[in-house]
Amino acid sequence: QVRVVESGGGSVQAGDSLSLSCAASGRTLSYPAMGWFRQVPGKEREFLATITWSGANLRYADSVKGRFTISVDNANKMVYLQMNGLNLEDTAVYYCAAAPHWAAFHRGGVWGQGTQVTVSS
Repeated sequence: QVRVVESGGGSVQAGDSLSLSCAASGRTLSYPAMGWFRQVPGKEREFLATITWSGANLRYADSVKGRFTISVDNANKMVYLQMNGLNLEDTAVYYCAAAPHWAAFHRGGVWGQGTQVTVSS
């Protein structure tokens, strides 16, 4: 009913910045909450940030608060994640997701294919 596609990943040096994009299509009205997550091999998927299409209910994980910024372009159904001050620990596959509620990403969320972010020293 809804589809999300991430883009913008790549290889960067420690301290650099990178912006990720998520394009949503389909029945986005049924999925008012949008979020960014990341995952490394052998680890559980980690919550990063969430936002609604109206730009309300912004939430950030403590690990990225102050470094990452989530934003939304409701007219174009785009969600962005601006990442500053990247370090080696930020290396992961980054996922965009849509959910009917901010607390329902893991149960009922729709996920993109992921985009790889690799940070090197």
